[in-house]
Amino acid sequence: MPATPVYMDNHATTRVDPRVVDAMLPCFTERYGNAGSTSHAFGWAAKDAVDAAREFIAAALNAAPREIVFTSGATESNNLAIRGVCERARRRGQHIISVVTEHRAVLDPFAKLARGGFEVTHLTVRPHGAADSGTLDLDQLAGAIRDDTCLVSVMLANNEIGVLQPLAEIGRICKQREVLLHTDATQAVGRISVDVEQLQVDLMSFTAHKIYGPKGIGALYVRSRNPQVRLESQIDGGRQESGRRSGTLNVPGIVGFAAALRLCLEELPAEQERLRRLRDRLFAGLCERVANVSLNGPALDRTNLRLCGNLNCNFADVDGEALMLSMRDLAVSSGSACTSADPEPSHVLRALGLGDDLTRASLRFGLGRFNTPEEVEFAIDTVAGAVERLRSLRA
Repeated sequence: MPATPVYMDNHATTRVDPRVVDAMLPCFTERYGNAGSTSHAFGWAAKDAVDAAREFIAAALNAAPREIVFTSGATESNNLAIRGVCERARRRGQHIISVVTEHRAVLDPFAKLARGGFEVTHLTVRPHGAADSGTLDLDQLAGAIRDDTCLVSVMLANNEIGVLQPLAEIGRICKQREVLLHTDATQAVGRISVDVEQLQVDLMSFTAHKIYGPKGIGALYVRSRNPQVRLESQIDGGRQESGRRSGTLNVPGIVGFAAALRLCLEELPAEQERLRRLRDRLFAGLCERVANVSLNGPALDRTNLRLCGNLNCNFADVDGEALMLSMRDLAVSSGSACTSADPEPSHVLRALGLGDDLTRASLRFGLGRFNTPEEVEFAIDTVAGAVERLRSLRA
């Protein structure tokens, strides 16, 4: 039996890899200067560390170092991208497009812009039960773009059902129509190969704490040519990050961010296959032990459509919250960590067409670097036992 509790909520956050901690420690005790201090060696050392990290992160994404803006996390990056484009005086128009299954860190800035006079179009996705459930219809997107559309925002990898959108094709459509494309790649960077040029994105949000790095540090890719994207800053002060994001740079976090991404990329092919095997065994075991289990999101064998470590499924005749509470030694979730305080059922699962009962009967498993086959077997046993107990109470 594995040590408990067992953590399978790696879409919410990840444990910091000890190798990342080792990379960060000198920034607390030796290179602790302010990267903006230009008059002494402590500041120079900090700036050198930031520059090296920025260069690595940029190269990993096929971007230029000047195109990487460090933020406090993906939520800030999303706000800077979306509001930064739309609040800039010289924009194309006041029509913006997103998808109903986006994270709240995208949907809420869109809602705020709508209250300020922007017209918002939310695109639907393919329904529950389809092999490509959760994916966007490209014809629908192309038909929604208008002459006054100034921004399209489409998440690369969904945080609840793991669906991967055809972003390269979306990028081509937006380029042909000369509309800026933003993607929330929070769940994608470090988990799949991401190339900003191949995807043809103009803005991309991502963060460290989803890839075994520290919390409190994120980044925004901002295209500098073809076209050059200009943003209205959302935080004013010291004009750091070329005036796009003021605030003292988080040197330890930035160094840890680069170290975490480096490890992910070095281990990516083997880790993808390992997580796929664990995920498929988890679902097969649940189906063997539990009646009336159904997959939410795209089919597991559509490897180009789903994150390897993601499993989201529903258990008929069981309340998901009651199920989680009855499994104290297994950490999973019923949806996004950022909406866990919201009593409403998952807007992502509702968008697939699931009713409230099945939506509330769903669990999200996020497998990650530190999960083992023994933990998967433990999860199967734990979930099966809990479902059986809860269903017996309803009989």
